[in-house]
This record gives sequence, C-alpha cells and structure tokens, in this order.
Amino acid sequence: MRRIMVAALAVGTLLLGTSVPASADPPAPATSALPPGWSLGRHTLTWRSDRVIPPGDAAVEFWAGDRLLGRAEDTADLRTFVLRGIDPGKLTDLQVRIGGRRVDAAAPATTQRRTITPPAAAPAQPVNAVDPGVTGPYATTTGEYTLPGVRLSDYPEPVEMQAVVVAPTNAPGNRPLALFLHGRHWTCHSGDTMSTISLDWPCKPGSRAVPSYRGYLQAQQLLASQGYVTVSLSSNGINAYDNGDDDRGAQARSSLVRTHLAHWADWSGSGRGKAPAVVRAGARADLSHVLLVGHSRGGEGVSRAALDSLTPPPAGQDDYHGRVRWTIRGLLLIGPTAFGQNPHPDVPSATILPGCDGDVSDLQGQMYVDAPRGIGSGRALHSALYMVGANHNFFNTEWTPGQASSPSIDDFTSPEPDPVCTPGTAPTRLTPQQQQTAGATYIATAARLFVAADDRARPLLDGSGVRAPSAGPARVLTHAVGAGRTPVVLPDAGLDVRGGRLCAEVPETAEDACLESVTASPHFVPFASPEPGRWAVALTGTATATVRPATAMPTAGSRALALRLIVPPNAPATSFGVAVADDRGRRVDLGTATVTGVPGSDLTSSYWAQEIRLPLPSGVRAVSRLELTPRGAGPAWLIDAWGWRPGTPAPRVAALDRVDVGGLSVDEGGDGTRTYAVPVTSYGKSPARVRLFLTDPKTYETTSWVADIKPGRTRLTVPIAVTGNTTYGGDRAYALTAKAIGNAVVGDYIGGVRTREDDPFPEFTITPAVATVAEGAPLTWTVRLSAPADDYLYLVLLPQAPATGPELSSTDVDPEWFTGSSGEDPEPSRPLSATAAGVVVPIEPGTTTVEVTVPTVTDGLAEGPENVRFQALVYPADFGDPIPVGFAAGTVTD
Repeated sequence: MRRIMVAALAVGTLLLGTSVPASADPPAPATSALPPGWSLGRHTLTWRSDRVIPPGDAAVEFWAGDRLLGRAEDTADLRTFVLRGIDPGKLTDLQVRIGGRRVDAAAPATTQRRTITPPAAAPAQPVNAVDPGVTGPYATTTGEYTLPGVRLSDYPEPVEMQAVVVAPTNAPGNRPLALFLHGRHWTCHSGDTMSTISLDWPCKPGSRAVPSYRGYLQAQQLLASQGYVTVSLSSNGINAYDNGDDDRGAQARSSLVRTHLAHWADWSGSGRGKAPAVVRAGARADLSHVLLVGHSRGGEGVSRAALDSLTPPPAGQDDYHGRVRWTIRGLLLIGPTAFGQNPHPDVPSATILPGCDGDVSDLQGQMYVDAPRGIGSGRALHSALYMVGANHNFFNTEWTPGQASSPSIDDFTSPEPDPVCTPGTAPTRLTPQQQQTAGATYIATAARLFVAADDRARPLLDGSGVRAPSAGPARVLTHAVGAGRTPVVLPDAGLDVRGGRLCAEVPETAEDACLESVTASPHFVPFASPEPGRWAVALTGTATATVRPATAMPTAGSRALALRLIVPPNAPATSFGVAVADDRGRRVDLGTATVTGVPGSDLTSSYWAQEIRLPLPSGVRAVSRLELTPRGAGPAWLIDAWGWRPGTPAPRVAALDRVDVGGLSVDEGGDGTRTYAVPVTSYGKSPARVRLFLTDPKTYETTSWVADIKPGRTRLTVPIAVTGNTTYGGDRAYALTAKAIGNAVVGDYIGGVRTREDDPFPEFTITPAVATVAEGAPLTWTVRLSAPADDYLYLVLLPQAPATGPELSSTDVDPEWFTGSSGEDPEPSRPLSATAAGVVVPIEPGTTTVEVTVPTVTDGLAEGPENVRFQALVYPADFGDPIPVGFAAGTVTD
C-alpha cells in the first residue's frame, strides 16, 4: 500500500461563486462551499486539523451529511488527512468522524445525548472461585529477538521481525504460547513532545522507533510465571502504511503473526538449535495450545490470523505461504477495531471494551460477540468485558504518559470535565496501573479458560457477575454468547412482538431505528448503512412486551434463561417481570430481572447490554413465548435471550465456507449500460450464505441481498451494471462488500468495479478577458463550458501577481469575503497574491455556464487603477490532477 503525500491548495474556506448585484454598499458575503480546513488537491479531498491528530486505530472518515465519502489516510505532519480516488458529488455539510465521533472544527459543542451524573458506586461483585491474576510459581527470563524483515505485498519497506519474549525457565515440558500484537500508534519520535512524533518507516536519521511491542510486559510476566511462553511482536512497518489498505492492515497483520508462529514452530522442533538465545533460554513452546492477544487494530489482526489459519486465503492474496503448524485455542482482544465484522465464529474470544475509549470510541469490538451469532457450531464462547473507567491507550505502558519511553497521551479528552472519564474528577476513572493490572488479570483469565480449559475461570467472562480480586477496583461487566447456550430469542424479521417494537439496529429510516444514534451503542455499530437483518426489541412504557419466535425454541437441559438487556446509561435499578410459555402454552413466571445503567456520559458508548439470568424450571423444555413487563418508566432494549447451562464445551470447528470478494477495473464506455461480472469466490463443504452490499458511486445509496453459496469450490459472479455516456464524469467505484450470515467466514470483504473515465474533459472560456468596475462594485466573470459534465466539477481561482500596475490588496475586497476565503485577517493590507485567498465554484452536472464574483469595497482613497489576476484551474469529479483553463483578470478604479 502506498503512502500518499499531498500538495494541498493553500486555500482556506473557499467561496461559492454566485452572482452579486452591483451596489454602492459592500455586498453580503457569499456562502462558503467548504468549511475551514478543507481543500481540493491532487486526486484528493483534504482536511487539515488545527492540531495534531495522533495516529490511532479507528478510521478517520470523511462524511457529507449522512453520506460516507470514505476513509482518509494520514500524512507525515499528522494534521493533514487525504481521501483519494472518490466521486464525492456535491460537497456540503462536510464532517470528520473518528470512531463515530466528530473531530473537525465544525463539530457541535454537544451531542443530542444528555450528560447525566453517574449513579453511586455499585456494590462489589462476589469473588470468583479462582483468581487467574495471581502470580504463578515459575521463574522467568526476558529478552528480545530480531530477524530479517518480511516483505508484504504493496508495502514499500520490509516489516520488522522483532519481538520481546518472556518465558518460564523451570516449567516442565512444552508450554503453551501466548502471542501479543499491539495496535496502530505513531512509529517514530525525535524528542519528548508530541510535536516530534511521526508515522515514518524506517525512522529518519535522528529519530527513534517507538517500542510499542514492549508495552505488555506486566501481562507477559504474569503469564510466564504461570507457565506460558509469551512473545510480543512489533508492527511499526505495518502501522506506517496500513491506511492505504482497504482492510486497514488486517491481512498484513495476519501474515506477520503467522510468519512469527511459523518460526516458533521451527524453534519448538528440529530448528531449536537455530533459535534466538532468548527462545532457547526459556521453556519449549507447545504450538498446539496458542492464545492470541491483540490490542486495537492488532485485535482485528490476530482475529484475521485465526481465520486465515483455519481457512487459508487464496494464495495470490496472502503473504504467508507455509503450512499451518499451530492451533489457536482462543483470542483476547483489547479495544479492537472490527472494520470487517467477520470473526471466525468457532474460535473462542474475550473482548475488553474500555468504557472511556477515546480512540475506538464506538466500541466496535462488540461485533466479536454479536456478529458470530447463528454462524458456526455455537460451542465457542464469545465474551464482552465492559471495563468501566478504562481508556484505550493505557493497557500499553509504551502508550502511557509517565511510563512510556516516547511521547504519549491520554486518548480520552473532553472540553469540560467528564463525570465518568476525566482523571482526577471522575471517581470511576482508573489509574494507568489499575487499568494495566486489570487488563493482565483478564488476559490471564482468557488463557486459563481457553488454553488450560479450567472452567472455574469461565464465570469471570460469561456474564455470571463475579470478580477477580487481582483486578483491584476495576468494575468489569460481562456478557457472552456461545458455550452451549441455546437460542430462545434472536430477533429477526419473523419475530412477533406485541407491546413493544421490533427495531432496526442499523436502520434505513429514523422511524425504524432502535436509537437516534447508532454510535451510542456498541451493539449497533454498522458494517454498511442500512444493514438489513440486524434487529433488537425496543421496550417502551410499562406495557408487557410479548415476544414470539416463529417456532418454539428448545431449552432442554438449560438451567436458566439468560437475557441481554440494555437500559440507558446511569439509569437507576430497573426491574422487569419475566415469564415464558412452553411449547404446550403453559405460562411460567420466572421472577424479576433487575438492571442498572452502565456509567456513561455524552462522550461514551454506554448503551450496552448486561446479562441477566433467571432460573428455568426443568419442565420447560421449549419456549414459545417470552414476556417482559417493565416495572418502571424509561426505555429498554432486548438484544437476545438464551437457554443457559454451566460449563465450557470444547470448541468444534464447523465446516464453514471461506468467501473472498474480487474486483475489476474497466473503461466507462460510450452510451448504454454494460454489465460486469465481479467474482466472489468460495470454498467449503456446506451450503453457506453471505449478505452482499453494493454502493452506488453517484448517490452513495447502498443496496444489499443475500447470496446462497453451494458446497465445493464456487465462483459466484455478481453482475454490476455500469452506465456509460459520452460526457465527462470522472472515475467511479462501485463498491461490493460481503458479510457472513450463515455457515461462512469472509476474508477479503471489499471488491467491486472501478470505471476509468474515457471521455474528453470540457473546454473552458472566461469572459471578459479583463473585468473593469469602480470600487465598491463586484468583479464578475462568466465561465462557459464547451459541453456539460455528468458530475460535479470544481473551478478554483487562485490569485497571482498581475503583469503590470498596482495589485488589488486584502483591504480592497470585502473583509468577510477575504477572511472566509483565506482564513486570514485582512490587516495588515497586502497584495492578494501574497495571501491564501481563493475561490472555488462547484459546477453542477449539466451546467455549461457559471459566474464568479469578487466583492470590492470603497476606501475613499485616490489610488488609481488596481489590478487583479486569478489563475483558473478545474478539478474533475474524482479530484484528479487540476487542469489549467485560463485566467480571470480585473481592474478596479476609484
């Protein structure tokens, strides 16, 4: 993938060209086309922040109102973000969002959600029978290894093969392996302040690499003392370039992880004599028992590595080509990204959701729990751990101020003290050491359950509501799916709901929505928008909600009914009467479920479901109806309901098809519609289903449908109609994406058709050659096109020094116009060509004539004629190279 270096126009807020009548008084300034900080550049739409935006894991997204334009790439200054190769249409209501939260200068001061004083501290949870956070009996050794870098496709530089190892020295036999992978962070620094960080790779002379891979030593030492060989990988070489990948580096990280695992397989066998010294100094690793731990994009990377280990990618799409000589027993993910929302459903996982995450603030890692439902065998446990008061960065000591060897920050920020997350103000906010200790405890818990198969650790992960004393004061709320649960209510379009409402998690219309904002709940993070098939049940008022699945759901052997229920953040204890009817219609009252709102503010994603269990009588062998009676005012949402039984069955990998989406590049062609067949390849032993999403590049409307996949090696062809013409419109991308919904996993989830424009660009003429007006009147030019375009073009006028005579100055034009078009103050007076003033005129499709005006003012001084000259450039719809189309000159007289 390439790093894009952008030469952005030196134009601040750009003027929309409109006709302004001549007047003795200064005309009213025209409406701005682009907000402050936005500009057009080479093949790009660019936003420049007024502050450094440190590299993080959530994508930087450009939006036009409710229309996603795309995910931008960062540049070397860490202020400038670039979106390339797009067809944006009209650029109105531009926004920048990171993790669902606006970060641009035009962001509103407050959101529509209310900030509520959090409730009093909750009572301590009961103590679990075992505490996996207790240091084990084994002595440990620590050291590092560095191997030759690995070449990854399209990455300009080799990715480092560097890691820190902590291993037991006196543990008997071969020991399980825990592999850590950090997330996206700045790669280099030349000093101690944030102004010295960069995303270079390799680091420039005078700079040092940020050792993010050393940030998990506390957890590594804990696991090593318990008998685990641990290794934490460096991935700066991916972090520097992964924003150029459609999947933001997930496949690249998978290749890196599997390359390291292949070395460990060698070092644990006949190749041990060639292993690095630190590897030989510790116990031999058992590659049949591997735990992967990933933070941020590292979380999505290790999840992809698990998927690629079980269902290898097509050879042409993979940078690891060796055999799989390891077995991944489970995943522990910390604030992970989930851009693809396609985890492997049969690999157990536990996902920490930091309640004060200021990076991946929408807590999209919830999808590692919600997305696998109904796919795979259902035996693997998938757990979410909502850690109140934890931020994103402090799980890694190298990302923590006061502990890091390079510049670091608290990722959670707020303009005013936040009642939940501001350090020193919010009693719920954890200190860095508290957060790291809690993180290490739950990493060890995942190892204890997934790798050591000690079921006594399960209650700490599965919604049983217990705590580990080693986690200190951290309040960790959990819920889970899988591990032998049987579905009772999985909301779908066929669910009959009375006294409540079946609501869409990612709606097409506001009327169907569960919540006004999908970013308020981790459960509602979209893969595409809209996204059919994702439902919940909204409970309103005090009426009994009756929920009937299409058929009675078997619950034989279940000990309890487990509900995942959301109540608003900070809601007081809210009770619900719960009853079921069995397959014979017999109604059974199960008792009362009580839920207290998760601590939250308008800056947190705290509409999060908590697990409530009620004993289920053994005579209830199937459930045909669920009744929920709210015993308080306030809304609630049912995510799902399950028959629960204790225990952790051994995961069984189902025969799932692997699906990968292909792509084509074609010429647009002349008049008429041409249909192209985009390949969607799959292989597997069972029928499978995926949902495909196709986005129109002009309207940005997304349509979706379910594709059924036959067993065996299959090549589906998705027809994508491309309408050509004989008018210019720029390149376009018809994006095709895929998400598994039954008996499938999806690897490469992005593809489609990209059309290359093959029609000539219109010719432009500007009249008059020289516009002459008296001061106080607007300079006006008419720009004519030889033919209309079928998409927006952008006319840009940049001031240049005139060939002769005095030049019009910053104080000769309307001051509001000048400030709006340059971002500068008109004083002191200076020539326009020495300023960042400029004009942008969006040219609508079908238009052949536009007017451009520059308002002047009367200053009462006898100055003689003053001249102005603008170079005119036109940017095509895809922000390709600007095309010079002439000059607009003018003279202003006294």
